[in-house]
Order: sequence, then C-alpha cells, then structure tokens
Amino acid sequence: MRPTVNFRSLVLSLACTATALVVAGQAAAQDFRLPSVIDEGEPYVGAPVESVVTGPDFEMLDADTYIDPDNPFNHDEYWHWQLLPKGLVYRSYLASTKDSRMYGGVNEARDDSTFWDATLGARVGIFRYGTSDYILPDGFEVDVEGSAQVRLDVPENVDVRSVDFRGGVPITYGVGQHRFKTGYYHLSSHLGDEFLLMYPDYPRLNFARDVLLLGYSYYATPNLRFYGEAGWAFYSIVSEPWEFQFGIDYAPQQRTGFRGAPFFAVNGHIRQEMDWGGNFTAQVGWAWRADNGPQLLRAGFQYFNGANNQYSFYASSEEIFGFGLWYDF
Repeated sequence: MRPTVNFRSLVLSLACTATALVVAGQAAAQDFRLPSVIDEGEPYVGAPVESVVTGPDFEMLDADTYIDPDNPFNHDEYWHWQLLPKGLVYRSYLASTKDSRMYGGVNEARDDSTFWDATLGARVGIFRYGTSDYILPDGFEVDVEGSAQVRLDVPENVDVRSVDFRGGVPITYGVGQHRFKTGYYHLSSHLGDEFLLMYPDYPRLNFARDVLLLGYSYYATPNLRFYGEAGWAFYSIVSEPWEFQFGIDYAPQQRTGFRGAPFFAVNGHIRQEMDWGGNFTAQVGWAWRADNGPQLLRAGFQYFNGANNQYSFYASSEEIFGFGLWYDF
C-alpha cells in the first residue's frame, strides 16, 4: 500500500520551523552585537587588557629629510625632452688641451719662445632626454663642439705660428656617478701665414683626423672625477688611427660665490703616431662656479711636457710653464 502525504501538516511544520529560526537569530544578534554598535550614545567598553607589549621608543625615518638636497647625484624628477638644455651630462676634461672651450694663457716654452695660447670655442647641449638639473644632470644628450686653438709668438710681433681647428658631435649618457661618451670629431692643423713667410722652406703638413671616440668617467665624489677615453680615426692624414687619454679632475660642482674654491687637474694623452708617446698636463689654481648655471671659470698655473700641442709640429717636443684662464659653458 503506497504511503500518503498530508501536505497541510507538512506546510504547517515548515512554517513553525522557520518562525523558530528567525526568533533564535534575533536573540543571537542581540547577544553578539559588534562593538561598533552603540546604544543611545554610550561609549563601548571592551574587555580589560591585562598587559600591553611595547617596544623601545624610536622615530620614524623621513626619507625626504634623509636625502641630502645639496647632493648633485640626487634627482627626483621624471626624465623629459629638453631643447638647448643647461649644463652637460658629460663634461669636458679640465686638463685636456684639445677640448673645445674658452681659454687664454701666457706660456714660456723651454728653449723656444714665449707664446700666447688661446682657444676660442665652446661645447653646448642641443637636446637631452633626462633631468633638467644643470649641475650633474642624468639622461641621454647630444652636444656640439667647435674651437680654434691658436698659438701666437709674442717676441715675433705676436705673429700667428699655427692654429688647430676642431669640431664634433659628442653623444653622452649619464646616471649618478657613471658617465659615458661616444661621438665624432674632426681636427686639422694649419701653419700661420707669418710663420711661412719667415720660414718659407718649412714643410707644411696637412695634419688631419676624423675620429670616433668612446669615453667613460666616474665621480668618486661630486667634485672628484676619474676618466679615460679612446679615439680611433677612420680617416687620417699624417697621423695614425689610435689615441688614448686619461686623467683626474677636481673642481667645485656647486655655486661658489665670489669666494671660489681650489681646483686641480691632470691629463695624459698618448698617440700612435708618437710611437705611443704623448704629453702630460697638470693644472692647479682657483675656480668659480656660477650662481645660476653650470658655467665654470678657472685661473691657475699649467705645466705641459711632451709632444707639441700644435699638431703642425707634432714630431717635436716641448716643455711649457704658464698661467691661464679657462671658461667652460
């Protein structure tokens, strides 16, 4: 016999069960209310805490105050494109006598003459993708350089003895203490008209170089830099392809005001056409960094010894003592 189901009794039983569950849930909610529920504005007082574990007193580190704002290696800005930026990512070597800059000096050459040596030129940035700081900016940069490096013979009516012309396009990259340089430069040497009139039988050398270069510099401190550079001429007349230079620069990076600060620099330059000989330059003196820009003015003494600094006379040697002024943009 099949069992029969009393639907009326089943529905009544389910309704009674649901009612009992609702009542029980409301009672549980009243007994286990969250502390965030406050009755009539009375504050909630939780269970007493028997013990609180505390650590030693200390101050939280504020990174903004920890970072030295006067440290030129600190950059907190995003890299962006800049046209004609201030400063240089990779600066010219202070004691390099063939870099483009403004220079004038009186030099006494042993067993030769008294010269007024001058460099009329500059090196400036064209565009940069990096920071806009002009002291030691980070980023990629393309520069242009150009200069005429002339030698005047003071006892001989200040006649032009010779002049070297240089022009190039350095491409640089730098982050923090590390700086890299590649690029191209052309250099050619020419004798002065007065010198050729005085010595018509002197052989005229068409000394010329078109060079690809690769350099690296490291700032041990913001004021102290070590560097090295290699150059390879893919086209040359008289000269041989390879040259290397290396040295140390010490000069103020921050503004100095009228008081200034000391500087010194040394540079060694060796060349393949000199059978891997070359020249050594040392400079020492006082320097001034601009208040609102990267410009650097230096005044000091210079000592030069080695292959002639005017490449029309590259096969001869000279030893020079002098005093000069140097200006870098």
